[in-house]
Amino acid sequence: MVSGMVGGVVERARWRDVFGHAEFRALFLAGVLSVVGDQLARVALSVLVFERTESAGLTALTYALTYIPDLVFGPLLAGVADRYPRRRVMIITDLARAVLVAAMAIDMLPLLVVILLLVALQGFGSPFNAARAATLPVVLPGDHYVLGKAANDMVVQFSQVLGFGTGGLAVVAVGTSGGLLLDSATFLLSAALIAFGVKSRPAPAAARQDDEPKRTYFKDMAAGASLVARTPSLRALVALAMVAGFYVTVEGLAVPYANEIGGGPEAAGLLLAASPAGAVAGMWLITLWPPERRMRLLGPLAVAACVPLVFCAFRPGLVPTLVLWALSGMASAYHLPTSAAFVQAVPDHQRGQAFGVASTALKGSQGLGILLAGLIADRSSPSLALAVVGAAGILAALVAGTAWTRARQGWEGPAKTVTE
Repeated sequence: MVSGMVGGVVERARWRDVFGHAEFRALFLAGVLSVVGDQLARVALSVLVFERTESAGLTALTYALTYIPDLVFGPLLAGVADRYPRRRVMIITDLARAVLVAAMAIDMLPLLVVILLLVALQGFGSPFNAARAATLPVVLPGDHYVLGKAANDMVVQFSQVLGFGTGGLAVVAVGTSGGLLLDSATFLLSAALIAFGVKSRPAPAAARQDDEPKRTYFKDMAAGASLVARTPSLRALVALAMVAGFYVTVEGLAVPYANEIGGGPEAAGLLLAASPAGAVAGMWLITLWPPERRMRLLGPLAVAACVPLVFCAFRPGLVPTLVLWALSGMASAYHLPTSAAFVQAVPDHQRGQAFGVASTALKGSQGLGILLAGLIADRSSPSLALAVVGAAGILAALVAGTAWTRARQGWEGPAKTVTE
């Protein structure tokens, strides 16, 4: 049986097959270092800003800046990964980020300069992430890519489960400047892994047909967005990914919800860990399914990720809520085959730009969802806000799932032709 957009793989891949690819091991370790470095930097910068200003507002703003620039730099800079050799893009952006983080460790720098360096740091992250994401399906064929992405995503989720405690201990041990220098070292190690562990390949844009006219960078950027907008299957996959904007609201309301049910900071910490813990379990389980089943259940799983939030209206207490949020996280593992199908469906020379478009849509939906849930909670209660966004998410997931079912019916034929 051909698995459609999962690459036409007959059999489910195995973990040992995936980690048997030397290039993947290098990219995987580079990704782990990136996650560790990000955790260190966020903790160190938050501590640095609070020590200098004693302002909770400025500290929160600085923390927000580690996410917000992706909304701008994602679509603007991700296309660099399509116009230049991706291995070179990853090495250069890693080295640039190492220099920027090391500069941020200088105690005498004004706070405004540190914040500007932070924005630049996030800017270099967009082409790196796009280049790495676009390289993985080249290194890992078919269903191997799905498992490889699962390994990467589980590392990211584990970092959230563990929280920032490790980063906090590191900052206590070596200070804020020391923490930033450790972050700089992670970028240097990542660059070395990619330089020695990943093959050099020509720029993907060079693979275009000779009779295809060359475009400027901004025309390429528009072409990537247009590809997503005019392709029903890609639109449906992006819509399914954006359902995350509804169930991610548990992260933004964990603290006030914990207070509402009579818990304190400890309860909030457990609640924050529940969803990513469930996601890790869900991603492991979903890799055990045949590729065809994964793609068929994208819509139902998106609905299932939102259903548990509705029960928060009853304020069931800490333990039942932990179970509900963990179940939501498990169902949210549908993001794994969704994103894998999206990347594999895009032509190689447009993967970087398309990844930037999809990533921006996902992060934008998450930020907007948390903002709207917060506004509803202010005017009612956190429990009611979660129930409302959960119900809205169910409707959105039903619409996106229906669109995916229709698009997929016309998508499998060409996929079979290609893979056969």
